[in-house]
Amino acid sequence: MQLQDMSYGFINSCLQSLVMERFGQETWDKLSSLSEVQDTFMTYTVYDDILTLNLVQEACSLLDVSADVFLKLFGEHFFMFCKHAGYDTMLRTLGANLIEFIGNLDALHSYLALSYEEMNAPSFRVEMTDDGKMLLHYYSDRKGLYHIVPGIMEAVAREFFDSKVTMVVLNQSEEMECTGKKEHVVFLVKQTNQASKTRDQDRSSHRGEALFRTMRERCVSLAGRKRGWALIRAVVLSDKGSLHCTFSPCYPNKLWVEEKAFCNAFPFHIVFDEDLKVRQTGVNIQKFLPGLQARDATLDQCFTIIHPQVTFTIESIRKFINSQFVLKGYNDKHASIKLRGQMLWMESLGCMLYLCSPKLRSLQELQDVGLHLADLAQHDVTRDLVLLNQQRLAEMELTNQLERKKEELRILSRHLEAEKQKTETLLYSMLPRHIANQLKDGKSVEAGEFEVCTILFSDVVTFTNICAACEPIHIVHMLNSMYSKFDRLTNIHDIYKVETIGDAYMVVGGVPVPTETHAHRVANFALGMKIAAREVTNPVTGKPIQIRVGLHTGPVLAGVVGEKMPRYCLFGDTVNTASRMESHGVPDHIHLSTSTYSQLKDAGFNIQERGQIEVKGKGQMTTYFLVGNPLVSEDSIMGREVGGTCLYRDHLYGQNKTESDTEPDVKSEPEPSDTSSDGAINPHPSRLHTVTPFAWDITPPYDTTDNTSATNFNSRLCVLF
Repeated sequence: MQLQDMSYGFINSCLQSLVMERFGQETWDKLSSLSEVQDTFMTYTVYDDILTLNLVQEACSLLDVSADVFLKLFGEHFFMFCKHAGYDTMLRTLGANLIEFIGNLDALHSYLALSYEEMNAPSFRVEMTDDGKMLLHYYSDRKGLYHIVPGIMEAVAREFFDSKVTMVVLNQSEEMECTGKKEHVVFLVKQTNQASKTRDQDRSSHRGEALFRTMRERCVSLAGRKRGWALIRAVVLSDKGSLHCTFSPCYPNKLWVEEKAFCNAFPFHIVFDEDLKVRQTGVNIQKFLPGLQARDATLDQCFTIIHPQVTFTIESIRKFINSQFVLKGYNDKHASIKLRGQMLWMESLGCMLYLCSPKLRSLQELQDVGLHLADLAQHDVTRDLVLLNQQRLAEMELTNQLERKKEELRILSRHLEAEKQKTETLLYSMLPRHIANQLKDGKSVEAGEFEVCTILFSDVVTFTNICAACEPIHIVHMLNSMYSKFDRLTNIHDIYKVETIGDAYMVVGGVPVPTETHAHRVANFALGMKIAAREVTNPVTGKPIQIRVGLHTGPVLAGVVGEKMPRYCLFGDTVNTASRMESHGVPDHIHLSTSTYSQLKDAGFNIQERGQIEVKGKGQMTTYFLVGNPLVSEDSIMGREVGGTCLYRDHLYGQNKTESDTEPDVKSEPEPSDTSSDGAINPHPSRLHTVTPFAWDITPPYDTTDNTSATNFNSRLCVLF
């Protein structure tokens, strides 16, 4: 239960869980960005230890805590993390008290090494002093991580043994072992029970009552067969085990086992003396390591100690007598065999008994070392362990594959979300946001009438001549430059771009989201178009292009047309009239109808009356030219000012409610002539079929000598309905 030289993903996942649970997701996001780590860790994947150390260091710096405090907190959380990860039962069965629990930690690490093959766990040893004090010896190849141990032990004592533990460092040193310097820390452990004396007395009282109840029942059962002292003696003797809680083993005077039978029953065992000279071996040890039978052969000539990482001397072995020892042998014929087992010191003989069995993780390792299941003793659980672990390894591989697939799916999901954002951005540029959302949800979008809005048309003067004199690519570049500038202005003034056809550009204010300042927005947009057009060069003359702009205000019918490439289009006489204002306009002028003029005349705009003109299909109309807006600077109109004042009195409406959460209050299926209070007329569906199809007819109102772009305009525009 500790960090390794090469940390598994399980350790890093625990660290991530600690930060997220105690300090929040935002803290982990900052920590992972500082340490440049990935979002998730795979349990059985080995990560560079530097990554884990960097996480700890960055966490201490970010949270402004010392390393010892954070590591102790990590130790406590690591224990709970292991419990929740499925190791709860395994941990609870390690021992009946804290001493037994610590004494079996090395055995647990040895078992976990079957799954975590690269694990290099620390070692623990409990020492009881003559005055009854408990000392915990902690050995690790890693320096400075011993602060984790108090956090783990305090959590273990609290959760499993209902007690409180305090630990004080008595000594910290480095010991030269076979793998180099090993940090050795000695803790003084003080354990106190949390239960009160009253609770202990109650338990004692209950145990006493249960004992006397059992004795009374026994007395009743024997009363018919025995009398007097014989009855009392029988009762006492029958419950002797209950009265005496201690157990004293009974040993035979001589060992009733033949030497041959012992070597066959325990085929993997070695007896060696204080000088490591081999005195006795099991039959299979002789089979696979015949060199041990040579005279004066020593154990360190054929084996090296893998765990615990101590020097190969009798003193070091006796120091770790409670640990599980793993020895690795030398064999030229097969892969090196590893033995795992217990060391037992025989004081009368001055020898050490190593009772062991092969350490195997899978059937493949069994074959690699040249063993068969028949070579393992019938009572040796290694048989079952190999078969069970074979299945366990298959499950681990499947788990690794699932984790990798999960990580791949997470990355793909993130990329998919990014692509979805791009798709939605493109979709929202073609349709109003709330209309697009309805179509995405599979809903039908009904058409609706808007009582008042302002529509703008524009085109490029002499566009036909420019097309005839230039390469197509030059026309494309010119239109792209112009439309990009116009599109930017639609965002500044919050109006809706309906569409572009050739050099014709159409926008509307007050649709699809009604607004009181629809005419003001479109008028300022028109002024911005004139300014922006100066920055677009005519590819024929090299001079700035000229545009012609027309505006009209009135009611429209709006709806989605088409299925393959749906568009949000406007229908009605207002569209035709706005188109007439553009086609009957003058180059580099903004032409207004009377209805648009009435919306702008009291708003501070500089407007000049043009007078009455003959408008095709409309007769005589009084029209106007929009010259400028003296109340607003050119930079404000073009959106160049930083922190400027709001241009429109209802701008707050547009700031607080975007199209994503604002749908125009335009009902699609009310009764005929039902008008809403916000100026949107709600037509009955039967009226939608009575709308007269139309085309944008922009024929020149009078003869011109400059061969303007209106000459063949109908060939570049289409019938919308």
